[in-house]
Amino acid sequence: MPSTYRLDPRLEADSVPVIELPLSSVRLSRDANYPWLIVVPRLPDLADLTDLTDYDRRWAMDEVARVGRALQAETGAHKLNIANLGNMVRQLHIHVIARFETDPAWPGPVWGKLPSRPYEPAAEADLVARLRGRLQD
Repeated sequence: MPSTYRLDPRLEADSVPVIELPLSSVRLSRDANYPWLIVVPRLPDLADLTDLTDYDRRWAMDEVARVGRALQAETGAHKLNIANLGNMVRQLHIHVIARFETDPAWPGPVWGKLPSRPYEPAAEADLVARLRGRLQD
């Protein structure tokens, strides 16, 4: 029996839904230290970009670029960090992180610099709504 797509429980716990694109789910990281989106292709048994077919990989990268443009437009980020690591969560997911020359981790990576800080509920809902608006067709 073929396996089906399921979002990794850690990704689910550490992020909130923003929008469903044709291939991927887009989620906002719950870490308010950095505006940070996570793009998760909704296909089963993927760990790396190389697990995608050529067609799906191009589609996923188009969605990552779309998400990056929306995040940069919404936040005015100086730079976007786009990464596929998967060392902690094996399921294929792509981080799209808005970076600023004034952020506490600049110019280094965001991982491990600060403890995760949750969003205030209203701020989280507002950011999700604004990003969803930018990502809708």
